[in-house]
Amino acid sequence: MTAIGHRQLLLPRADGGLVPYTPGAPGAFPARADPPRSRVAFAAAHVVADPRADNDPWLDAAIDWETTLAYRHHLWSLGFSIAEAMDTAQRGMGLDWATTQELIRRSLAEARAVGATARIACGAGTDHLAPRPDLTLDEVAAAYEEQCAFVEGAGGRVILMASRALAACAGGPDDYAQVYGRILAQVKQPVIIHWLGEMFDPALAGYWGSRDLDAATESCLRIIGEHAAKIDGIKISLLDHEREIAMRRRLPVGVRMYSGDDFNYPDLIEGDGEGYSDALLGIFDAIAPAAAAALAALDAGDRAAYSAIFAPTVPLSRQIFRAPTRFYKTGVVFMAYLNGHQAHFRMVGGQESARSIVHLAELFVLADRAGLLADPARSVERMRRTLALAGIE
Repeated sequence: MTAIGHRQLLLPRADGGLVPYTPGAPGAFPARADPPRSRVAFAAAHVVADPRADNDPWLDAAIDWETTLAYRHHLWSLGFSIAEAMDTAQRGMGLDWATTQELIRRSLAEARAVGATARIACGAGTDHLAPRPDLTLDEVAAAYEEQCAFVEGAGGRVILMASRALAACAGGPDDYAQVYGRILAQVKQPVIIHWLGEMFDPALAGYWGSRDLDAATESCLRIIGEHAAKIDGIKISLLDHEREIAMRRRLPVGVRMYSGDDFNYPDLIEGDGEGYSDALLGIFDAIAPAAAAALAALDAGDRAAYSAIFAPTVPLSRQIFRAPTRFYKTGVVFMAYLNGHQAHFRMVGGQESARSIVHLAELFVLADRAGLLADPARSVERMRRTLALAGIE
């Protein structure tokens, strides 16, 4: 068999057929990069499950700490800040609070060992508090206080995550203002607020006190306006670029908009004559080499190169984050597996099963077209193993 034959795969299609595919050459992306100067860029990092642990993956988390932390070093080496213990790390979706605390402790220790270039912020929420009909706002606020105190006590900056418990018990916008006001009055450093849309987590429908997004936006902006000194920025993950831009233009001076739009990030980060978004993105975990190259081009004022690098990553990101969007972590971890950052495709909570083999095959093709298969021969072999598990030899 020829070298090309060794690299050829038969990939499944939605109609049940198989098509031959041979990947091309990888993109010429940097192995290392400085942090971008013109934008703040957080990559929300995933965790690597321990496939040899004798546990029940649907019930408890077992983490491969060495490989998980090595991936954070990979992201730091490409100039990214890390958003730790977020939904990309399967927070509240397989990763429990006890394991989350260990993740935060270990990641902060690694960051201190690396030094000033290893920037990191950590998610604090209420996921150790199970929603129930008689839950009170005081209990929700106390849960937030516990997690914020843990993050800041360990030396970390807080990303204030959306709360399923608050969404379950809040009666309207005033309840959100009461809880957020109480927490923001206590934090030691300005926080990043995270508005996670219901496409990422259905339990967060109606966040900020209304299912009407215009009304929810007004509620959120009121809280930000009242506590601007305690807020570094807000990350919105609504996959609605027009809403992000409109909200960005109304933020108080000094409060950043961190884009969480994994569908439209190139234009939002590039910005317009009235401003731009910084970034706190799960897709940066999966496309880190290309994103580092694009941001370096933006720093250099080469917007044509910026757009050319990012453009082929958008179809890949839209595939990874397609509905049901909450399963995007599967694609992020599959990319890490294809590129040799972990030796297996197993996930916390058994989430490797959340996407079909057809979905993963299309992801493979789009990653190749974006130049993001760093070693095509290795990626082919790993794709072949995945196909074999689906009975495709």
